[in-house]
Amino acid sequence: MPIDPAKALAAEPRTGEITWNHKDVQLYHLGVGAGVPATDPDELRYTLESRLHVLPSFATVAGAGSPGVIGGLSMPGVEVDLAHVLHGGQSIELHRPIPAEGKAVATARIAAVYDKGKAAILVMRTEVADDEGPLWTNDAQIFVRGEGGFGGERGPSTRLDPPTGDPSREVERHVREDQALLYRLSGDWNPLHADPEFAKRAGFDRPILHGLCTYGITLKAVVDTLLGGDVARVRSYSTRFAGVVFPGETLRIRMWQDGQGGQDGRVRVTVTAVERDDAPVLADTIVEHS
Repeated sequence: MPIDPAKALAAEPRTGEITWNHKDVQLYHLGVGAGVPATDPDELRYTLESRLHVLPSFATVAGAGSPGVIGGLSMPGVEVDLAHVLHGGQSIELHRPIPAEGKAVATARIAAVYDKGKAAILVMRTEVADDEGPLWTNDAQIFVRGEGGFGGERGPSTRLDPPTGDPSREVERHVREDQALLYRLSGDWNPLHADPEFAKRAGFDRPILHGLCTYGITLKAVVDTLLGGDVARVRSYSTRFAGVVFPGETLRIRMWQDGQGGQDGRVRVTVTAVERDDAPVLADTIVEHS
C-alpha cells in the first residue's frame, strides 16, 4: 500500500536546521515577479539588499525549498509516484516578521491523512523557530491521485462561499515564459515545472507553473495594493489550488477587503487565468492582516 496512514501519522517528526540570507530572499522575490519596473522604489524593497523586507510566502522555500511537498513524499508510510502528486492547498501562520537573514530549526511531520475516494490528501506541517521563539507554521495539503479509498476520514471541507459584490481592487499580473525556470531555483526541483516529457506523463501538454509561485505572486499583489507595501501586516495566508497556470499567461487577481484603515481585517482573493476565459487558479484564498 503506497500510503500507510497509521505509519505516516505515528512517524517521529523530522527536525533540521535551516538557514537563509538576503540572496535567497532576493532570488525568491524575483521568482514571484518582483523587480518590474526595476528602479521602482516599491520594487526595490524586494530586490535591493539595503532596503530588503521579506514577503511572508518566502516561508514556503526558506532553507529547504518546498519542504511541505517534496519532504512530505519522503516521510515514513508514504511511497507514491511523483507524477500522481499535486499541491492541493497551502497555509502559513506568521508569528512575527521573517528576517532577511536567519538560522532556525524546522520540525516537519504528517499532521493528517484524508481519504477523498479517488485521491488521498496528506497534510504536511512544518513549524519553524529560532533562538527568539516561533517564526512561522506551514501546512501543505498534498493531493495524491489514485491513492484514496482506504476507508479513512474525509477530513474537513475547506470550500468557502464565493465573495459577493464588486471587488475592492482588481489587478493583472503577467507570468513570464521563464517564470517557472526562475522560481525553481529557490528549491522546488519537481520536473513537472520544467521537463515537457514529465509534464505529459502527469497529464499536461507542457510544464506548468508552481502553485507556490502563483501563491507568492498573489500575496505580493495584496501587500502592494491593499496593505501599503507593509509585509509585517500579514498574519496568515491560506489558499486552495483550484487550477493550473502555464508560463506566459496572465493572472487576474480580485480582492475583497474586510475591515477599514489600520484595523485588523482580512482580504478575500480569487485568481483566474485571463487567456483561458478566467479559468480558476486560486480559490478559498484569505489573507489575514493587522
